[in-house]
Amino acid sequence: MSGNTFGKIFKVTTFGESHGVAIGGIIDGCPAGVLLDLDKIQNELDRRKPGQSAIVTQRKEPDTVEFYSGIFEGYTTGTPIGFIIKNANQKSKDYSHIKDAYRPSHADYTYDQKYGTRDYRGGGRSSARETASRVVAGAIAKQVLKDLEFNAYVSAVGSIILDQAYTTLDFKETEKNIVRCPDPIKALEMENYIKQIRKEGDTVGGVVSCVIFGVPVGLGEPVFDRLHAELGKAMLSINAVKGFEYGSGFEGAKLKGSQHNDLFNPDGTTKTNLSGGIQGGISNGMDIYFNVAFKPVATIMQDQETIDKNGTIVTMQGKGRHDPCVVPRAVPIVEAMAALVLVDNWLLNRTSK
Repeated sequence: MSGNTFGKIFKVTTFGESHGVAIGGIIDGCPAGVLLDLDKIQNELDRRKPGQSAIVTQRKEPDTVEFYSGIFEGYTTGTPIGFIIKNANQKSKDYSHIKDAYRPSHADYTYDQKYGTRDYRGGGRSSARETASRVVAGAIAKQVLKDLEFNAYVSAVGSIILDQAYTTLDFKETEKNIVRCPDPIKALEMENYIKQIRKEGDTVGGVVSCVIFGVPVGLGEPVFDRLHAELGKAMLSINAVKGFEYGSGFEGAKLKGSQHNDLFNPDGTTKTNLSGGIQGGISNGMDIYFNVAFKPVATIMQDQETIDKNGTIVTMQGKGRHDPCVVPRAVPIVEAMAALVLVDNWLLNRTSK
């Protein structure tokens, strides 16, 4: 299997399966001399880990990161940073019923057809558990980019939408509720809806929005490595993501050029920011903002018709511990992937002049 490495200079390779001994990663290309706050890294993992509230999967994992290289006396050494996160609460028997059958809208069928084998325990390598390693790497990237501020939050659950402009939101409110929506009223509405969906044995999708403050001018490498293209690839690599839009996104297609153009101020900033902080594939110094759409979790606690490895139609009963909605736990993953894109481009930008 290829495709387990992300980045060009700040490279992250992840490994491990959902029900294996551990997951982990190797970060290559992190600059030396960065003082790391390990508590902040662990805090990012705690935001993503399962079992943290009543509206997420109840798998109980401490998700404690253990570093094995690349850090000495609190500082990065410039050598590869190796780390693991041990799996502590696997219940592989929960998946014995799908050993020979394929869950609808999962990677079961495609993995089996591509590789001729699959780890059916929790999805193996295709499980979203892999994203914990990304969060570790992203937390380190954030500390390299100490002048940037990443704010991801839940802006929609199903048809419940937070339609406020991000400029009106208080991001300090995001972590004060289990949905991670910065509007307390909408957050409660979303929470109750997720609980209702869970009681029905069903799941629901949603949207995570992200705003990045303090991005300098000049990040992004045209033509094929435009900054928004790299962000799009990063977000679309996250499990369950179905869509990505930045700036005005699809709404911008409805406007005239006279309405959509961001006119300049004398200092190079713009009066509006429909460009989403990126022009010509390069950051322009304005806030970068984008939306990431997540589908409903494919495993539902209802009987579904599917096929087994012989092509026979069978009835599958949903079992195991699964999120009724992934977006609350996806918030730190979105921030992590955004940080990985920006740190890579920040390092690459050092060679531009």
